[in-house]
Amino acid sequence: MRLNSKNYYSSKANWEYLSVSQYKDFCGSLGEAGCEAKAMAKLKGEWQDEITTAMLIGSYVDAWFEGTLNQFAENTPELFNKNGTLKADFIKANEIIERVKKDPLFMKYMSGKKQKIMSVELFNTKWKIKMDSYYPEKCIVDLKVVKDIHESKYVKDYGHTNFIDYWGYDIQGAVYQEVVRLKTGKLLPFYIACVDKQKVSDLAVVQVDNIHLEQALIEVAGNVQRILDLKTGKVEPDRCEKCDYCKLTKKLAGPVHYSELIER
Repeated sequence: MRLNSKNYYSSKANWEYLSVSQYKDFCGSLGEAGCEAKAMAKLKGEWQDEITTAMLIGSYVDAWFEGTLNQFAENTPELFNKNGTLKADFIKANEIIERVKKDPLFMKYMSGKKQKIMSVELFNTKWKIKMDSYYPEKCIVDLKVVKDIHESKYVKDYGHTNFIDYWGYDIQGAVYQEVVRLKTGKLLPFYIACVDKQKVSDLAVVQVDNIHLEQALIEVAGNVQRILDLKTGKVEPDRCEKCDYCKLTKKLAGPVHYSELIER
């Protein structure tokens, strides 16, 4: 299957290729646990995650950088009030766009090839990636619109961390870097061009160092075979019993003790 912008997110492509988002559906990140049962339900078309306002704001800014904002607005009625005016969240998205436009360095890093698709075989399966800004032989840049770029996230049994590790963007960088290396022979630095949604938006271009990316890639390598066995039906998926999919499809087996209600 030859990937392009029209079929990249298709069901057929998701069965044939592994992607970072699909990997995180199965394995999760520090801040959001994966669920094998939900991941398989998504592949089978039996479940769709809710499209949140935060996701739409990110897609809105993405579309502006791609030059497809008018088309995105036409296809996304959720952006507008009943009277046709833009909702407050997306007025903020316009403010974010105006902010980043004024910063030459941010715009420089986001001025590479937009939504560049690559695919290679990695860890005995085919992977697909779609890069926000790709500079051949120079760097890989991903755009993130976040709540607060300086927010400290707490993870039980781990401690405090930043939004990059929390949401698994280091995993994304590791896979993107390795796919590009295998495709071109060049090990390129990975950057996140991030801007936040605070009252006055802060912004930064953040490099995730290669040592950290190598560690994340080792973690990915250790999980891929399990995902392949799930996708081919060799093993049954585990349920997390915490996500919305598991709550919706849950079947009680019997009473539980009241002491089990609070997660320890």
